Amino acid sequence: MSGVRMSGVTPLVPGRPALGADPVRAEPAGPGSLWLVDARQLGAAALRLARTVLDAGEQRRAAAFRREEDRRCWVTAHVALRLLLGARQGVAPAAVRLEREPCAVCGGSDGRPVAPDSGLWFSLSHSGDLALLAFGAAPVGVDVEAVPEPAVVAELAGRLHPRETAGPEAERAASFARLWVRKEAYLKGLGVGLARDPALDYLGTGPVPAAPARWSVADVAVPAGFAAAVARTTTADPAGTQSGSATAGPAGTRSRSAQRTAVVSSSGSSRSPEVARR
Repeated sequence: MSGVRMSGVTPLVPGRPALGADPVRAEPAGPGSLWLVDARQLGAAALRLARTVLDAGEQRRAAAFRREEDRRCWVTAHVALRLLLGARQGVAPAAVRLEREPCAVCGGSDGRPVAPDSGLWFSLSHSGDLALLAFGAAPVGVDVEAVPEPAVVAELAGRLHPRETAGPEAERAASFARLWVRKEAYLKGLGVGLARDPALDYLGTGPVPAAPARWSVADVAVPAGFAAAVARTTTADPAGTQSGSATAGPAGTRSRSAQRTAVVSSSGSSRSPEVARR
């Protein structure tokens, strides 16, 4: 489509044995890389690897899912994350150190996840059978969503910027999904997630995203029935971030702001289409 700013994505595919029977092939994650993971193709291998790759907390989280499909996608996404970071760091996936920064809103321990030994920021999103992972030298955000049902679009339409509309009825669900993933990717990149009112920022529903100041937003090519986007900072001090006390960045350095590098979970009325469907 002419004029579309579409970000390239690398599929993570079944490949050579490296960590046991039928693992996935993981090339090193690098700044600017974007990876698409299909749990239908990789789920069986990821579930086998999970027993030795995921830590105790991750395994408890995986066991808590009620639907097997949700568990499979979550496990596949997080095994892929560890494989990619481990390949970059030259360590076994289980040895990758993952931490959380302070929450941007409450200062608690459930903020943005970081890999302090990797020298990279990362963002992860999953929906249905797909997961999307992005890596960058500066804060980055990604989101992937299945195109929602009309009832979900109607429920969340009031959360949009006043200049944003979901388009003609025949295209409304796809248009809304395209807009929402742009919005969530940007908010995750900021480090505030849906704790920031989605109506505050204009991302647009047209073929080219409307990037906020000091940010670049691009749609990501994903299979039919899904929409995805990635947001990257274009400056070391992105606009819209909040100030706060220092905290450790992804490489273990001190950041000027704890609050600008944390992601909070959606709750209450600030729900993503994926949450609203459940």
